[in-house]
Amino acid sequence: MRPQSSLAEKKGLRLDDEVRFIRSWLEKPLAIGAVTPSGRVLARTMARYVDTKIPGPVIELGPGTGPVTEALVARGVAPHRLVLVEFNPSFCRILRARYPEATVLQGDAYSLKRTLGEMLQQPAAAVVSGLPLLTKPMRTRLRLINEAFGLMHRDAAFVQFTYSMAAPPIPKGLSRVQTEASERIWMNLPPARVWVYRKALVS
Repeated sequence: MRPQSSLAEKKGLRLDDEVRFIRSWLEKPLAIGAVTPSGRVLARTMARYVDTKIPGPVIELGPGTGPVTEALVARGVAPHRLVLVEFNPSFCRILRARYPEATVLQGDAYSLKRTLGEMLQQPAAAVVSGLPLLTKPMRTRLRLINEAFGLMHRDAAFVQFTYSMAAPPIPKGLSRVQTEASERIWMNLPPARVWVYRKALVS
């Protein structure tokens, strides 16, 4: 059983995170994927699609203050494997303090190859995205997933959440792309769905 002080501290951190998110969203609503940090159920659902047995780094795009990052670590992803790409410099400072073993890059996740440069020494085990893809043109979304696939293991997953219940962030039926969707996550506010994309095996 966790000490009461630890639980109170976590609740305080979550409240602080929500205030930071709201402020950032008010300043740049199209640049922030959510008004508040991802809920625990959504974060755990996203982390569940990461195969921890695949070697290499796990890249998280738009981690914000780190709720999905926390779920990835709880799933068994060692913090030193994490590469966190965040545009907001305030969130970067928070991430570096909370995950000192992780690599935190302040940069544009939509230009993934350019932002990562030559830092990846091996293919990534997964790309987990909290980016607001539906606010971007389709060309930008397709470029992002193509760049991500070029950086990942063959069996690795590109994991993305969206608040839209109908429209997937990346269209279904793309050539050589397998698409999977979670059930609606009603316990998140607002309700969300997780979409998973993998390179289709070519016979």
